Amino acid sequence: MALSALAPTSVSVSSYLSTPTRISQKTPKVRVFTKPKLNSIAALSDPYVLQIAETLEDSLLSTSFPPLQKLRETSSETLLSTPWPSRKDEPFRFTDTSFLKNSRIEPVLPPKIQSSSLDVFSDTLLPTISILDGYIMNELSQLKELPSGVYVGSLLSVNSEAILKRVSEYESGFKGDLFWSLNGVGTPDVLLMYVPEGCKVENTLVLRYISGESSDKGSKALPFSNPRVLVLVEKGGEISIVEEYVGGDKDKCYWSNSVMEVVVGEGAKVSHSYLQNQSLNAAHIKWTWVQQESTSTYEHIEVSTGGKLSRHNIHIQQVGPDTVTELSTFHMCISDQTQDLHSRLVLDHPRGVSQQIHKCIVAHSSGQAVFDGNVQVNRYAQQTDAGQLTRSLLLEPRATVNVKPNLQIIADDVKCSHGAAISDLEEDQLFYFRARGVDIETARKALIFSFAAEVVDRFPNASIRKKVETHIRELLDPSRL
Repeated sequence: MALSALAPTSVSVSSYLSTPTRISQKTPKVRVFTKPKLNSIAALSDPYVLQIAETLEDSLLSTSFPPLQKLRETSSETLLSTPWPSRKDEPFRFTDTSFLKNSRIEPVLPPKIQSSSLDVFSDTLLPTISILDGYIMNELSQLKELPSGVYVGSLLSVNSEAILKRVSEYESGFKGDLFWSLNGVGTPDVLLMYVPEGCKVENTLVLRYISGESSDKGSKALPFSNPRVLVLVEKGGEISIVEEYVGGDKDKCYWSNSVMEVVVGEGAKVSHSYLQNQSLNAAHIKWTWVQQESTSTYEHIEVSTGGKLSRHNIHIQQVGPDTVTELSTFHMCISDQTQDLHSRLVLDHPRGVSQQIHKCIVAHSSGQAVFDGNVQVNRYAQQTDAGQLTRSLLLEPRATVNVKPNLQIIADDVKCSHGAAISDLEEDQLFYFRARGVDIETARKALIFSFAAEVVDRFPNASIRKKVETHIRELLDPSRL
């Protein structure tokens, strides 16, 4: 791996560490390094980041499978020049990651679990793929018969030469932040979802991410998993995906560091629903990268309510004309949480359409929500229609929200708008309910739920929509607020 390519002599990555860290230690490996040109980069590398990478490397089985090996090597090289983010870095100005850095990070090993010990299908009849601590679990999955040519499963288990060739041709070239690269180094496998040309998958597919390994609050240990998904939808194909992140005990600590890459072919459509309900003491960091070809459609609907630290990075690139992008997100803080959404849409071609609505509720005095949304309309993206709106409810005096909606427009024939609003519930609305005999707590609950409903109602699957509605109503219990 490229992490090992630090010097022309036989030394370990750990020999570059000059300060003690809180990472779980293992016996260092001895390797022969073959790329002296990286010496100058290594001298400037962050020892803490290199130690995490070394720990991840030691926890994984080596592989000679070209796509996975290439991913790990590319990510390793990137980590050599990537420091741990701080509040001085603009993308993390409002997001404190000290919770992670002050923990003892422990990569999760392959799970040894009986399928009967987890009840993962009790609330859905939809085809489900289970990912336990980053590992694809076939025994915990229930996939109905898929259309001919569709593949959903481990990248390491693909036996179709045509699909392998397509995967080997794919290369996003995208470089995310530190957490994107850590996932590339630490993922044990990639869940591949492949839809061939002209194929429409009728049934919604559920990806259920389960965090099994965890530690008690105050122990400083933080089990660390790195699930990764690659979605390739060819010309004219269609698929609907639901990502659902769940944890066990609400007081448990762990870190889920997830990546999904989506390629939407010409005229294809992807509907992507995303539910995040992790433990309130967990860390959840997510990257979603999307590439849209001409006349394609990508719809994203998100509800995020869990995690002590939750951050979602969305990067969408329109690489053809007449593309449609719709983003609808709802975040809610009910305790000492940070809910962070960083989104970026890049439009390079004519007649692109993008609509984004972001809503958040902060219902705790120590809660914080962050929204940084960027829409970049470049020179040749003429006749673009781009809209962006963020609305926030602060229900406690010291609750915090930091919003930064922004448009960067170079094209001159466009229709673009953005806006932001932050407030508490309006007294006139509460008075309207009370004048009709509705008590104040019920009135507040109804108004808050209706605020969230604009996003929740956009879930295309009725069973998922009902499930989310029930979950939000439980969170809005008057005793919580």
